[in-house]
Amino acid sequence: MKYGYYALLLLSVISCKEIGVFDPSVDENTAQNEVVQDKIPTPQLHLQQANNLAQLPLHCLETEYPNKMGHVTASPKDQKRPAVQHPVFYGCFDWHSAVHGYWSAITLIKQFPELENRKELLEKIQRNLTSKNIKIEIAYLNTKDNTSFERTYGWAWLLKLQQELDSWDSAEGKELAQILQPLSDVVAKRYVEYLPKLNYAIRVGEHSNTAFGMAFAYDYAVQASNQALKTIIEAKAKEFYLNDTGCPISWEPSGYDFLSPCLEEVDIMRRILPAAPFHSWIKDFLPEIENGILDIEIGKVSDRTDGKLVHIDGLNLSRAWVLYGLAAQYPEYSNLTEIADAHIVNTLPNLVADDYAGGHWLGTFAIYALQNAENVP
Repeated sequence: MKYGYYALLLLSVISCKEIGVFDPSVDENTAQNEVVQDKIPTPQLHLQQANNLAQLPLHCLETEYPNKMGHVTASPKDQKRPAVQHPVFYGCFDWHSAVHGYWSAITLIKQFPELENRKELLEKIQRNLTSKNIKIEIAYLNTKDNTSFERTYGWAWLLKLQQELDSWDSAEGKELAQILQPLSDVVAKRYVEYLPKLNYAIRVGEHSNTAFGMAFAYDYAVQASNQALKTIIEAKAKEFYLNDTGCPISWEPSGYDFLSPCLEEVDIMRRILPAAPFHSWIKDFLPEIENGILDIEIGKVSDRTDGKLVHIDGLNLSRAWVLYGLAAQYPEYSNLTEIADAHIVNTLPNLVADDYAGGHWLGTFAIYALQNAENVP
């Protein structure tokens, strides 16, 4: 599958201004001045970009192979092809990427009524996202050996997809939201059952990161007025993270990270804490962040054909959306947007590739980062 269309995305995002790459050899005062100077315009998602990014779900939602199943086989009859095992979410290499591929498509269709491939995208979604197929997805999650399937990364994106459909005020949106809801109910219930049993936070930069899974689920719980889910997330986030101080962000990234363990904590805590306790917490958690100082540099990828090494491109994008989200909620942290801008603008050129290892998922991270950039005052 070719992803050369990202070249157009790059041209539409980057102006002729200098791109500031953060150099760890520069002292903190200089780094802070770089932030304040605002050298990099915050990228925005517009129709041309949307048309380019829409090619990702357009090409991968019904691309069955290659496929990473993540499946526990209990007997020979469990050996089924992806489209039979997961008749909705069988494309885009793996289940969670298929889920957020649907999210990407719905997000772009909603935001851009004039999207070039709107009709074709919607036809693909409606062809696969049916009540019959959702029942099969639910039955799979209820099998004895797969109750923890996609916990919690895929769960989080499933609820994000439900949230996107629930907020789509159209006949298509209402129908699709109703179809997906039974599966979302199962996932929400799994969260409520699982989190009380989790004694320790999972502080990694990949799929099982607890803070990431709770942040997306919390957004859904608030929108859906799911008090049980909201309450358990608030309780667990405080239990896991409230006493954390001095997060060693200079240790990041690990080689396969696509999430920042430190910044994901910020993302959930800004959601669940009132303003005053949050400001007090973050000053202890990431000292000097209120001055726009973070001891991080933009991640570098050595081989984008390697499905693990290319995770670092995703890290740059997820860092950006966390910082945009923080600045949008609390404008006093707006000086951090320059760091976010540098991460996203320096990473978008890396999406110009024809390799499926990153192409099947990085577009979603770019869309979500750009979506969060729009919320910054």
